[in-house]
Amino acid sequence: MSLIDLITGSAGNQVASQAENKFGIDKNQVIALLAVAAPLVISYLRKKSQDDPNEAEALNNALDKDHDGSILNDPAQAEARQQEGGSILDHVFGGQKNQVENQLSQKTGISMDKIGPVLAMLAPVIMGYIGKQKQSGGVSSGGGLGDLLGGILGGAQSQAQAEPSNPLNDILGSVLGGGGNQSSGNPLNDILGGVLGGGNSGKSSQGGLGGILGNILGGR
Repeated sequence: MSLIDLITGSAGNQVASQAENKFGIDKNQVIALLAVAAPLVISYLRKKSQDDPNEAEALNNALDKDHDGSILNDPAQAEARQQEGGSILDHVFGGQKNQVENQLSQKTGISMDKIGPVLAMLAPVIMGYIGKQKQSGGVSSGGGLGDLLGGILGGAQSQAQAEPSNPLNDILGSVLGGGGNQSSGNPLNDILGGVLGGGNSGKSSQGGLGGILGNILGGR
């Protein structure tokens, strides 16, 4: 399963529907959020793993213990694991969490009071996806996680660029392209400064990426 499959497939759609029902947010806005949050979380984890062997080993252990990918087969777990998701985001983003949430709120049109809880629902799904890829790739230690995470991002970027006729892929390709060879060393700047910093000021309820995806995915 590629990263794009996660976002556009059954798991992404089911979690988006849960968030729509719980928070009154358009499902397409949640899918737009997942399209940006997934590569952002993976990029942060990759940088942490590469910079600190202890972080890599801790992530490896967390994936083995808590994120085996079973949530992808039962996305209904996402709502029950929302508190856990909040803890994941606290660790992943650290002191930049408020900045990340503010940027994502502006670009997807999801209000600040809801962006954190929605992200917390998505986080266990993203971690479950990483865990499943880890199992598939046979990565057995923290040292190989940087390559695994880089491969996930590179594969998604290649797939998105190979299918430019799909606007969602075009968005993902731009997002991931922002964190490519011109990396600043800061995943937030690389990804949010790529396509998201480029002119969409989606502050309305149907603005930003959510508005773009509304027409694509059958929204209003």
